[in-house]
Amino acid sequence: MVAKGKNASELFPAVVKNVASKNIEIKKLVYVYLMRYAEEQQDLALLSISTFQRALKDPNQLIRASALRVLSSIRVPIIVPIMMLAIKEASSDLSPYVRKNAAHAIQKLYSLDPEQKEMLIEVIEKLLKDRSTLVAGSVVMAFEEVCPERIDLIHKNYRKLCNLLVDVEEWGQVVIIHMLTRYARTQFVSPWKVSLLQIEKNFYESDEEQKEKDQKVKDTYTMDPDHRLLLQNTKPLLQSRNAAVVMAVSQLYWHLAPKSEAGIVRSVLYTTIFYVRSTDPTMIKTLKLEILTNLANEANISTLLREFQTYVKSQDKQFAAATIQAIGRCATNITEVTDTCLNGLVCLLSNKDEIVVAESVVVIKKLLQTQPAHHGEIIKHMAKLLDNITVPVARASILWLIGEYCERVPKIAPDVLRKTAKSFTNEDDLVKLQILNLGAKLYLTNSKQTKLLTQYVLNLGKYDQSYDIRDRTRFIRQLIVPNEKSGALSKYAKKIFLAQKPAPLLESPFKDRDHFQLGTLSHTLNTQATGYLELSDWPEVAPDPSVRNVEIAESKKIVRVVFISESETGSESEDEDDKEESRSNESSGSSSPSDESSDSESDSKESTAKKTSRAVTTQVSVPTKTHELLHRMSGKGLAAHYHFSRQPGIFGDRMVSVQVTVTNTTDHKIENIHIEEKKLPSGMRMHEFSPIECLEPAGSVTVSVGIDFCDSTQMASFQLCTKDDCFNVSIQPPVGELLLPVTMSEKDFKKEQGMLTGMNETSTAIPVAPQNSTRLVVIEKLVKAANLGVVPSGQDNIHRFAAKTVHSGSLVLVTVELKESSTAQLVINTEKTVIGSVLLRELKPVLSQG
Repeated sequence: MVAKGKNASELFPAVVKNVASKNIEIKKLVYVYLMRYAEEQQDLALLSISTFQRALKDPNQLIRASALRVLSSIRVPIIVPIMMLAIKEASSDLSPYVRKNAAHAIQKLYSLDPEQKEMLIEVIEKLLKDRSTLVAGSVVMAFEEVCPERIDLIHKNYRKLCNLLVDVEEWGQVVIIHMLTRYARTQFVSPWKVSLLQIEKNFYESDEEQKEKDQKVKDTYTMDPDHRLLLQNTKPLLQSRNAAVVMAVSQLYWHLAPKSEAGIVRSVLYTTIFYVRSTDPTMIKTLKLEILTNLANEANISTLLREFQTYVKSQDKQFAAATIQAIGRCATNITEVTDTCLNGLVCLLSNKDEIVVAESVVVIKKLLQTQPAHHGEIIKHMAKLLDNITVPVARASILWLIGEYCERVPKIAPDVLRKTAKSFTNEDDLVKLQILNLGAKLYLTNSKQTKLLTQYVLNLGKYDQSYDIRDRTRFIRQLIVPNEKSGALSKYAKKIFLAQKPAPLLESPFKDRDHFQLGTLSHTLNTQATGYLELSDWPEVAPDPSVRNVEIAESKKIVRVVFISESETGSESEDEDDKEESRSNESSGSSSPSDESSDSESDSKESTAKKTSRAVTTQVSVPTKTHELLHRMSGKGLAAHYHFSRQPGIFGDRMVSVQVTVTNTTDHKIENIHIEEKKLPSGMRMHEFSPIECLEPAGSVTVSVGIDFCDSTQMASFQLCTKDDCFNVSIQPPVGELLLPVTMSEKDFKKEQGMLTGMNETSTAIPVAPQNSTRLVVIEKLVKAANLGVVPSGQDNIHRFAAKTVHSGSLVLVTVELKESSTAQLVINTEKTVIGSVLLRELKPVLSQG
């Protein structure tokens, strides 16, 4: 009923009973329902608060998160203390999904009781330290809602947010980018000052002195590394599939980047994404039209003009008129298409729609003023259409054009005056004024033909009902028909009427919209909306940059678990203290709450880790599978292969180590072998090897490369080059190579698995080959296929493995339960659902094949 949009609020009492159901799927559905109707059924929801409080302790992270969402939806002040306590507990939850919902609940509680601000700021400060990408966007949104003025909370987290940005979900990216834009304007000096100072030149300075001055200016300004960090980490997001993210980065570059770099956003603003749709409201159509006009250049103008031709035919007359104005602006800005635009506008003069014709005439009038000498034929054509055009503004514009350039159409102008004199009394006041002007100009330039006609028109104007027309008539008569009462101005009548007028500027209707931050609602409406945060001016002197320095706590060591051969197990007991770190890091989902565990808990985890490391006795050597990187035929004699070494990354904690072997199969030396032009997907990074100066014939060299795949199986494409050639190559990792093994006890495994159910769990039943049904074989095959750590198990038919992703440190738990009739249940639990599903697909054939 809810999915179909029907009102199911009357069923609230019957549904809420099931909140204590033991069936996890039923509980999920109940909470979905409660989130929809809790606010409407406040009284009934209050009766279930104790149930929601119990649900906050539920082993399932989805239930805990849902209970918090329902609790925060009950808009009754009496439960504020309960909500505050629930938010505080949820902010320390092991699941990042629950912590994310805690951040969402902060905004709801603040709107319900603003007096809780100080306590909520403490929770925000705690969540800002969270390293989970799932939490980052939500807590920044809470920060913007509750305490946007507390810039000091961002200092220590600035660099972390910049580095996490690429991995945050899309709407979180938009929020963080807007916040960092405001932050940067308060912390860094203007990068635009350089260009401004370079322009200022003393009149008496020589060019050499100015160059010296410019050089001094350049030398004095150095961009803050944190300023550069923000620009570098947002640049890849210009390739985002989400238009809101692209626009957020664009406004960041507009407000923060040096003018020489701001143009980079133009490359992603393809004009086709701004094409108008018939379903768009007029406001959006007008904005899109404005953007298309601003993006117009010599390369795309022909395409845009074809698009504009379609818009002119729109049933939305306001939009059609705006399109004609846009065509005029394009004609003014791009001289190569001025004639084309004029001809197109002239064709519109025969349109049946009077509004289109009127707007076309007005725009043509403005365009002809820019270069009237070349367009006498257009003026003649417009004069012929005057009989059929009825819109006053259009008729007035044509008459003004004929009068202004009457000397270029000497045979047509008098005839136009003759025709309009007949219809003078029936014309609109706007048209009458232009008939009077036309008569005056013709009287001054062609008195022989038009003297009587002009006097006739002036007599008609003298008795017109409009005092504006009567005043204009008296004024013109005294200027062009001098008598003893005429003043000194009559001598200058020709200069007054036929003075050269400056060409008008075809300006955008949005030209005065620089008062508000680009991309905000206030910028769109051109008026300050509620909640708008002013973008501050650049500081004259940058504040102390050391406030963003983060002290590295000496607390915990990072574990490195590597599977070794049986001959090396004698050294297994070494560095057991180091191995304790893995469990503490992984159980927290790479987040700050793990740092708050007590000393006693740490001691118990340490002893558990030691027992675990001793219990893993089935350790095997891991063979390396070699992949071809470059065939010798394609590489003109240079061959290359690579394999994943499964060693800790020497280039960084987030990088996968790849061994690349290059071989010279020719009979001559190959010089300067190196990597160039890395075409990597958004967020991916690569640390290339040092160039190989010379490789002798039949020689072979193995080098190390580090690649941060961002927990993705996308290819890392780059060019492997020599002194003379470049070859396009790529490395694509199996999902198992994106993992690092983790040691943990069976108890800890089950606890973590309990928090990674629901949408974080993927499973399938698979047939198992008979030779793969023993414990040793299962362990050996899975460890070879994926870089997994073995979890000791007391059951022979259940095998458990644990790992973490290299980039984000997210846990990946694998369970293989062997059943009768040669089948097995393969279960993978991880927050990285894509990695989980791909790993499941890769492990299935490992167990099913002999």
